[in-house]
Amino acid sequence: MAIIIDKDLCRGCSLCIKACPFDALKMVDKKAVVLDNCTTCGTCVPVCPFNAISKEEIEKTQTIDITEYHDVWVFAEQREGKLMQVSIELLGEGKKLAEKIGCKLCAIICGENLDSLADDLFAYGADRVYAADDKELKSYRTDSYTKVIYEAIMNYKPEIVLLGATHIGRDLGPCLAVKCNTGLTADCTKLEIDPETKGIQQTRPAFGGNLMATILCPDHRPQMSTVRPGVMSKAVYDKSLKGELIKLPVEWKENDIRTKVLEFVKNAGEQVSLTDAEYIVSGGMGLAKPEGFDLLKELATKLGGTVASSRAAVDEGWIDHSYQVGQTGTTVKPKIYFACGISGAIQHLAGMQDSDYIVAINTNKDAPIFEVADYGIVGDLYQVIPEIIKVLDSKKQEDFGA
Repeated sequence: MAIIIDKDLCRGCSLCIKACPFDALKMVDKKAVVLDNCTTCGTCVPVCPFNAISKEEIEKTQTIDITEYHDVWVFAEQREGKLMQVSIELLGEGKKLAEKIGCKLCAIICGENLDSLADDLFAYGADRVYAADDKELKSYRTDSYTKVIYEAIMNYKPEIVLLGATHIGRDLGPCLAVKCNTGLTADCTKLEIDPETKGIQQTRPAFGGNLMATILCPDHRPQMSTVRPGVMSKAVYDKSLKGELIKLPVEWKENDIRTKVLEFVKNAGEQVSLTDAEYIVSGGMGLAKPEGFDLLKELATKLGGTVASSRAAVDEGWIDHSYQVGQTGTTVKPKIYFACGISGAIQHLAGMQDSDYIVAINTNKDAPIFEVADYGIVGDLYQVIPEIIKVLDSKKQEDFGA
């Protein structure tokens, strides 16, 4: 669709400019002109008293034959020879999508000495594995991974490509989308197949998490998405499953790879893996002070879990951003999520509402967090949490696990 302005009918009254919510119109020589940031929302059409503005469908130029594209591909991200959990989640979700479309689920993996990982990918449900095995692919670099995967996409033409919304996936996905001349929907939390078109419906939070936008890519292939870790169910491991292994050719020319890995410098501080934690004790502004996380950490240690945080506590500098749960942090799905002194803003709920059980502790009985909590405790967390710790101390660890 496009907004069309008839220059002969336009009288330069500027009513359309005042009505446009995106500032996508301006006056040039006393005539309204549409700017590049126009979203074709059509707000300007009915306000024109001279019928000079219309919303018309423009002829699409089909540059590819989308019927040539088949199968669902999952980028199987690995680090130091270990599959990332988000890859296993994507294999589980990819299988559902492939079954609805009626195609194969495929995994594409880059690295060095990949035979055992290929077997794991079959066990997690991949019908076919495309493996690029080379010493230059041992560690992720944008140039090397983009080149190999782009060439594979052009050769085998997948219909859908899914990547985890990790540091690597968020770097690799846009590079592939640009080279493939297709779109990319980032940070998806839900994927569905349209029963009529068989196209993928990609849902992601928008406007700070206040709305959920469903995005389509009807005219280009492959359809590409990065998916937030922790929002999809993991594929079930079945060692008896086998599939087809296709080894991708890897050839390098001078300047194909513009960077070198000199060394890895890992954070010497405490490492946190929120997506893998089964028990999370999360704190917000209700802690009132950064030392409150010491109490939360004590409870988390008793449970064998980790602490986490709302964005507000991170913004106050009380805890590192790596612990943040929510729309602009990490999405988690633990067995139990303790929300301590967290009001329950929609941005935070987007990152933890799929937890198996949510326990909310807050002095405000009207806090929104209680609307999603399975168990709610109205009280001072500095009184409630020590009591919980006492109960845990009085029981054996195996009794708790049971």
